[in-house]
Amino acid sequence: MQYKYITIEGNIGAGKTTLAQLFHQHLNARVVLEQFADNPFLPKFYSDREKFAFPLELSFLAERYQQLKDMLVTRDLFSPYVISDYLFIKSKLFARVNLPADEYKLYETLFDIIYPNLPQPDIVIYLHAPLSKLKENIRKRDREYEQNIEDSYLVDLQNAYLQMLKSDQFKTVIIDTSQTDFLNRPQDFQRLLSYLEKDYSQGWHFLNFD
Repeated sequence: MQYKYITIEGNIGAGKTTLAQLFHQHLNARVVLEQFADNPFLPKFYSDREKFAFPLELSFLAERYQQLKDMLVTRDLFSPYVISDYLFIKSKLFARVNLPADEYKLYETLFDIIYPNLPQPDIVIYLHAPLSKLKENIRKRDREYEQNIEDSYLVDLQNAYLQMLKSDQFKTVIIDTSQTDFLNRPQDFQRLLSYLEKDYSQGWHFLNFD
């Protein structure tokens, strides 16, 4: 497979980490995962979004930056593949949804300083899931602080992701997860691997599992 650095993106509960772990198992790929459990601001954010949005977004920005910088410095010689379950630019996406204008302006300044120093993925896999599936997956993984996420918040994030994809910054494969079950149907994952053997132009590419 020619794509060595693959990023998986999608809304909360879309199945990013599950797919990243499958890549790890099948390709012996190095996996870079977001660290939710250690972030002290996340449970506080879901109880009071307005109060804790700024420290939450700053903490994620710093953590994602450090993770990806470390990945660039310590490439694993025994595996040519790196799989990440987040795209760094999602930091800006979430900040735009969560922060008031003055805080977002400061955040954007910090983001624009550090963003050029980071490696960019060879290809992005975007997992698109309907609201009903996002809510089902959130319920199943049973993180207490996520159980009261408002539907409107998930919709706002979904719209922000779609707006980001329109920019055509990345070579992107879009998958409708209502048609797939990568965990329980191995043929779906094998089809994705076969799809990634091809060389695609910049922009959107839809992988249809009908």
